Amino acid sequence: MKKTLRIFLILAIIGCSVSARAQDQQVHKVVFQLTNGDSLVHKAMVRQIGHILEADANTKIEVVCHSAGLPFLIAAQSTQAAKVKELSAQGVTFFACENTMRDKKIQRSDLLPEAGTVPSGMMEIIIKQEAGWAYIKAGF
Repeated sequence: MKKTLRIFLILAIIGCSVSARAQDQQVHKVVFQLTNGDSLVHKAMVRQIGHILEADANTKIEVVCHSAGLPFLIAAQSTQAAKVKELSAQGVTFFACENTMRDKKIQRSDLLPEAGTVPSGMMEIIIKQEAGWAYIKAGF
């Protein structure tokens, strides 16, 4: 009986250790929605993204810009172009909504080189949430 109990306890300890290690290795996935044109909001968002990456460099982060948030990714208007480049080098992806681009007559060539596009910003966010991504709306 003592031998069985001892084996059970050893297996339980090993199981807890493996479970804790698996949680430590979990890849977090976060999608940011940016619909605000305020440069202070843009600055705050890139700071928040930096804090997330400091806490866990393996976090997958995607920023979806649409509506009034599109200037964040427009080369001639962005106040955060250097931070976008820096964060992109760390694996953060940035997307502009093609619907908004069409409405505002913005061409792909007007965007920062690090920016990609998605057909619909809202649909991209929906798809990410359905796939289990955490959602953060940028702003104050």
